[in-house]
Order: sequence, then structure tokens, then C-alpha cells
Amino acid sequence: MTEDPTPRQKERGRRSGGRAGNQSRAGHAAIDQMPWRIPVNPDRPTEPLDAEGVQALHRGAMHILSEIGIEFLNPEALAILKQAGCRVDGERVRMDEDFVMEMLSHAPDSFTITPRNPDREIVIGGRHMVFVNVSSPPNAWDLERGKRTGDFETFKEFMKLTQYFNCIHIAGGYPVEPVDIHPSVRHLDCLYEKLTLTDKVVHAYSLGAERVEDVMEMTRLAAGLSHSEFEARPRMYTNINSVSPLKHDYPMLDGAMRLARRGQPVVVTPFTLAGAMAPVTMAGAVALSLAEGLAAIALLQYIKPGCPVAIGTFTSNVDMKSGAPAFGTPEYMRATQMTGQMARFYKLPLRSSGVCAANIPDGQAMWETSNSLWAAVQSGTNMVYHAAGWLEGGLIASPEKFVMDCEILQMIQRYFEEATFATTPEDIALDAIREVGPGGHYFGCQHTQDRYQTAFYSPFVSDWRNYEAWAADGGVWTPERAHRIYKQILAEFTPPLINEDHREDLYRFTAKRKQEGGAPTDF
Repeated sequence: MTEDPTPRQKERGRRSGGRAGNQSRAGHAAIDQMPWRIPVNPDRPTEPLDAEGVQALHRGAMHILSEIGIEFLNPEALAILKQAGCRVDGERVRMDEDFVMEMLSHAPDSFTITPRNPDREIVIGGRHMVFVNVSSPPNAWDLERGKRTGDFETFKEFMKLTQYFNCIHIAGGYPVEPVDIHPSVRHLDCLYEKLTLTDKVVHAYSLGAERVEDVMEMTRLAAGLSHSEFEARPRMYTNINSVSPLKHDYPMLDGAMRLARRGQPVVVTPFTLAGAMAPVTMAGAVALSLAEGLAAIALLQYIKPGCPVAIGTFTSNVDMKSGAPAFGTPEYMRATQMTGQMARFYKLPLRSSGVCAANIPDGQAMWETSNSLWAAVQSGTNMVYHAAGWLEGGLIASPEKFVMDCEILQMIQRYFEEATFATTPEDIALDAIREVGPGGHYFGCQHTQDRYQTAFYSPFVSDWRNYEAWAADGGVWTPERAHRIYKQILAEFTPPLINEDHREDLYRFTAKRKQEGGAPTDF
């Protein structure tokens, strides 16, 4: 946990009421970046399926649920589903289409999550699109230190990057797993830092009752909320994964049910790799993924009708020679688009990911990440996990890659802006075309001068100079420039303000729970 605040910091925090700005309070910044906003995707989604294709995938998912069944490795979930009228045989559950569709009819098609700083509220659903930091790699890599096991100091570095970049909207799972902190108390230290180094929406891992309950309580305390205020609206969330094929495990179901009962969102994301954990065909892999996701959502809607949920897709393929996962492939893009079409059919918000299989932030890393991010745009995704910093199929988090990915995210945000597709008479610019005439140029005309500051997006990583100018200036490669930016961000970082009474409550709770031993590690 961070050091205790000074009296001046305490007073400043009380005056702020927790509604802090970001790093701009320092008076200067490592980069120029777009302001905080929740992007809205104006494009029609790409829909590779025709009407019969949608129905075919729906029928496939319903057949899996009603005839083949899903294993629920949680006795409480089994008892609830049996009470609901599902057919339960041991741990195998079969649920009819009528039941599934009735449960889905309760789920909201969008919801908001309000963190401790209400100015960082986000919308999940509709045409809104929010980006989440890289989550859960066991290792880190950077240009100075190379690949290494994740530790707490590196975790905090990534949390500072998460707060700094306005294009990152959610502080999701641990950006790198800090294995130097014992698993029993890791969630306490990590969430304390997450809730004080950022003022954005946070996430709880569904890994046992204690972890989930602790994170909900810490989120409540950091915002200074009563229990009823916390439960009155979404304040944080969890993401659970199925155990493909056709299983949901005990701790994830336990955590999901706990959050649902308290009105906190649950994102259900099957992890299906075609050819390994799912059929090798895209249609088969997507149908399996849909069945697994809908099964858990149906359970949660039966427990608390109307609780906020989203369905996720993490369907890709494997290299059939090595068995290694592949990301950012044409198959990954199509699976994401297809799942987006089905999410709209079921009227559920959609989560996908920005991912790659590259080992370092090179050309492969960026083209695979770009493919997966643009698939998110094309599919109408609402929440993009691992949007910045992911390498080696999720085994590495890289700060250079984080900075480079944030460049792509800002390009996507610029692409969404009305200025890029407006067709007013001023945008068609006939007067300017007449003024310049044949053979002239537009650098100096008034139409350009009035708009040049906002006409185009200026990147902070890319270097658009010609080769000679670039080489004369030392010829720094893009990852090297990203490394320099990352170091400058850390040097200039100022944590967001937090009400110090709330911070002290959070500190005391965390210390108490650590003294009690935290969470068990033997499940």
C-alpha cells in the first residue's frame, strides 16, 4: 500500500470530494492526448450472417443447452437451476429454449457503472465503446529489463499508465500478476492501489467469496457510499470465464452470483479456441461459446431479474501444428463479428478483446492487435478487454506496447468523430475549392487556417518525417519512443485526488483483512 498522506494532501482530498482530474494537474504532460470521453461508434456493424445464419447459430446454441447440457460445478447453482425447472443430472444441466429466452428478456441492453469519481462514469451497451487495460499476464517485458515475472512495482506502473491515458476507461484485472505478494492478500494490496492510483471503474476477480466480498467493500469505502447506495446502481464489475468445453467452475459462479444479488454487473466470457476447446469450424466454435455464455446469464437473471450482464467473446483458433493460440487472425475477426450479430439478436451488451500472439511490440504485434481492435469496432463491441499492453497471447504485459496501443485507440476515437464524415456545406468546402482553383494549394487558404488545429489527429508515437530527417535525428524506433514516453509518464504522474476520510477507511479495512489472513488459497 502507498505511504500515508500528508496533512496538506488530506485537506486537498477533502476539498475535492473525490472528484479529481487526471495527470493534467501537474501543469504539463508527457504527451498531448484526446480528452476523456466515452466513444460512440457511428458505423453500422459488419454482419457476416444472413437471417438464416443467425437462426442456425441460435438453434445450435439452444440444442447444446437443451440436449447436450452444461456442467455447473457449483452446488448452489445446481440447486437454483433445479428449482427453476431445468433438468439436472449430477452436475449436468439442460435448460429449454423457452426458459433461456425468458431469462434473457429480463437482461438490460445497456447499463452504466459509476466509480468513486462520478466524472469517470461509463456506459456499457448501445453504440458506446469503452476500453480496458491489459489484464492478468503473469509476466512483464520492457526494453530495459526484458521478460520477467510480474511483481508489485510493475503492477503499480501499469496502474499509473491506466489512469494517465484518457482512452482507457476501466482499470480491469491486474495488468500484471504481482507474484511477490502472497495470493491470500494479493487482492487487498492490488485493489488498494487500484482504488487510489486510479479513479476509474474497477474489477473483482471471481476467485472465492472472500475476494469478491472484499473488493465490493473496498469499492464502497473508497467512494464513501452506504451499503444501500452501493447496491442502488453498478459501481464495479466482474468477468467470469467458462471452462470450455461446456463447464462453469465453482468460484467463478460463486462470485457472479454474489455480484448479481447486489446489482453489480457480470460479464460472461467463454474462452473457446477452435480446434482445441471448441469445434474447428467458426460456426461450431461460436455456437459453443454462445451456449456457455447464455447458460450463466440465464442463471443470473433467474437469481435477480434485470441484473446487469454482458456476453463476451474470446473465440479464436489455434495453430494446428503446435496447438498454440492465435489472435488477430481472420478467424478471430469473423468470430467476433458473428458473436456481435448474435449479441444484438439476444439484446445483450458485448465484450471482446484487443489481442495478439507476438512476443515483443513489433510489426506482428501491431497488425494482430489492429485486426482484433478493428474487429471490435466492426462487431459493435461495447467493452474491449486487453485494449492496451497485451503480448505473447496474454503471457506478457508490456508498457511500450501499452503506449503504442493507446495510439491505435485514439485513432479509433478520432475515426468515430463526426468531423471525419460530416457533409455540411462548410465541410464540402466549395468556396475554398473555388478560391484555390486549379493548380493551387490549401495550406494558406482561410478554410484551412480556420480548422488546422482540429483538422487531423496528431499521433504521439508515430513519426511522419521522411527517412532522411528521421535518421538525422538519431533514427529512434517506435518501441524506443514508446519506452521514453512510458518513463516520462511515470516521472510526471500525480495520483487522482481522493477524499482522505474515505482513503483512511479503505486503509483500515485493508489492514484489518490482511491481519485476519485475507482469503484462503486452497480452493
